Amino acid sequence: MHLISDATGETLASVAKAACAQFEDADPIEHLYALVRTGRQLDRALREIEAAPGLVMFTLMNEDLRARLEERCRKMAMPCVAVLDGTLGELSRYLGREQTHRTAGQHQLDEAYFQRIEALNYTMAHDDGQNLEGLGEADVILVGVSRTSKTPTCMYLANRGVKAANVPLVPDVPLPEELYQAKGPLIIGITVSADRLIQVRRNRLLSLNESAETGYTDPDEVKREVVGARRLFTKAGWPVIDVSRRSIEETAAAAFNLLQDARTET
Repeated sequence: MHLISDATGETLASVAKAACAQFEDADPIEHLYALVRTGRQLDRALREIEAAPGLVMFTLMNEDLRARLEERCRKMAMPCVAVLDGTLGELSRYLGREQTHRTAGQHQLDEAYFQRIEALNYTMAHDDGQNLEGLGEADVILVGVSRTSKTPTCMYLANRGVKAANVPLVPDVPLPEELYQAKGPLIIGITVSADRLIQVRRNRLLSLNESAETGYTDPDEVKREVVGARRLFTKAGWPVIDVSRRSIEETAAAAFNLLQDARTET
């Protein structure tokens, strides 16, 4: 798959990933050409496409570059898809106005952009129980045992402008008082099945060339952790997300929905 963009290529990569996920036996090899804004840059991409034929997907606002790419792909009998054309066309008709053809318009330095940067800075500074005194400034706080994807979930939330902190649940160690004193944030419990947690932890230890058979992965100990976490969440009255069969993106989406619901109620 050849992904050609006049911006960062994030949109194309997301569309390609979502499309390929619908084909279980597909194993895509992606070639990403970002910031393609001149004929010379496009020629480089076209040479690589000719050398390694495949589906071409693009987001180019420059009409000359678009026409050149489509013409060359036709001559090479290469499928070529403008992934945003259908959406832009319908949106243009609905709004009754022409599109601006502005390159990388979604990355403009507006208020939302700076909100995301602020959220990312906050989230990195409050990862894994750090800087507990600042928990009250969070929008969301995730609480869960080790290896329940709290950190990457927080990063996804931060990319949507949500200040997300996370606090680990450590066996036989009480949660910090700062967590209970934080009245503004939505606190969410993250749970997982014991079997899934054991698998994740064993894979983690193996990746570090450490023995996978420790108390960290002992079935009885892990089950005790999981049951204890669920009891704590129920007692505290926190909403819970089970990540046993969820991707990180799905967990972040569920947390975002819970936050939206909480804000609507208030």
